[in-house]
Amino acid sequence: MRVYAGIDVGGTKVALGLFGEDKTLLGKAKFPADPSLSGEAFFRRIVEVLQSKMEELGLPWEQLQGVGVGLPCMVRYPQGQVVLCAMLPALNGFPVKECLEKLLPGVQVEVDNDGHCAALAESRHGAGQGRQHMLFCPVSTGLSSGIILDGKLFRGSNGFAGESGHTLVTPGAGIPCGCGNQGCIQSYASGGMIVRHIRQWIAQGEPTLMVQLAGSPERIDARHLETAARAGDPMALKALDQMALYLGVWVFNLYMTLNIDCFVFGGGLIYMGDLLFDRVRRVFDSYRHTQEPVDFLFAQCGQDAGILGALELLFPPLS
Repeated sequence: MRVYAGIDVGGTKVALGLFGEDKTLLGKAKFPADPSLSGEAFFRRIVEVLQSKMEELGLPWEQLQGVGVGLPCMVRYPQGQVVLCAMLPALNGFPVKECLEKLLPGVQVEVDNDGHCAALAESRHGAGQGRQHMLFCPVSTGLSSGIILDGKLFRGSNGFAGESGHTLVTPGAGIPCGCGNQGCIQSYASGGMIVRHIRQWIAQGEPTLMVQLAGSPERIDARHLETAARAGDPMALKALDQMALYLGVWVFNLYMTLNIDCFVFGGGLIYMGDLLFDRVRRVFDSYRHTQEPVDFLFAQCGQDAGILGALELLFPPLS
C-alpha cells in the first residue's frame, strides 16, 4: 500500500495525517511547534514524529510515497522556500522542500502556504466540491484567500496569490498592519486587528460591556466582542458593522475582479455565523447590481483542513 503524509505547520502546533492511496485517513498526530529551533532541526523533528507514527500504525517506511506540507508563511512556489514567516521567524528564507528531500530521499515533497492548502481541502473535500471556481476566504486573526480557477489552485507568478487581505482601501490612513502598510482591509476587519480599534475607542472614553467581560481592555478578544454584540452593546455592534463593511467590500472587489460565484468562509470568526456574515452579505449585495446567484458558504473540513490540503498538494488535477 502506498502511504502519503499531510503536514500542517502552525505557529504553535504541528498536525500530521497519514493517508492511504485512496486518501483514507490512517492516523493523526499533533505536537507543539518549537519556534526556537533552526529550520533544519524543526523539520528533522517533524520527520522523527512521522517515522514514529508510521511505526505505531505498523506501516513500513518504504511505503511512504509523498509528503505535503502547509506553512503559515509566504512560500515561493514551486521551490518550496519560505519567504517570510512572522509566526516562526527562524524559518525565514529556509528551503523547506530541499531540506525534506534530503531527509526523505526518494519521497515526493510538495510545500505551499496554509491558505492554499485549505482552499484545496474545501475544493475537493468540503463546501466547494463540484464547483469549478471557488474562493476560500479565511476570516480569523488575519484575512487571505485561496483561489480555485477551473478546478485548479491559482498561485500567481511566485506563489503569493491570495494575499487579498492586504489590498489597500485607505492608503496611508488607519492602524498600521504587520504587512508594513497602513489602510489594508485586514487592518480594519480581521479578528486580530478589530480589538485594536476597540481599545482605541475605549481610550477615547467610549463605554462598553467588553471591558467587564474581559477584565481589562488588553484582554478583549473576538469572543468578548461576540458576547457583547449579542447583548446589544453599542461599541460591539459598531465594531461588527465596521468589520462587515470592510469584509463586504473585500468580497465585492474579489467578485468584480474574478467573477467567482462561490465564496467559502473559514477561519476562527465563522463561529459568529449570521451575526457577522448576514451583515457582510448585506454590504456585498448593496454594491452588486446584477442578478446572478452568488453563494456564501461556510467551510466544512474543520480541523482536518490543514492536513487534507497538504495531502492534496501531492495530487494535482489532470490537465
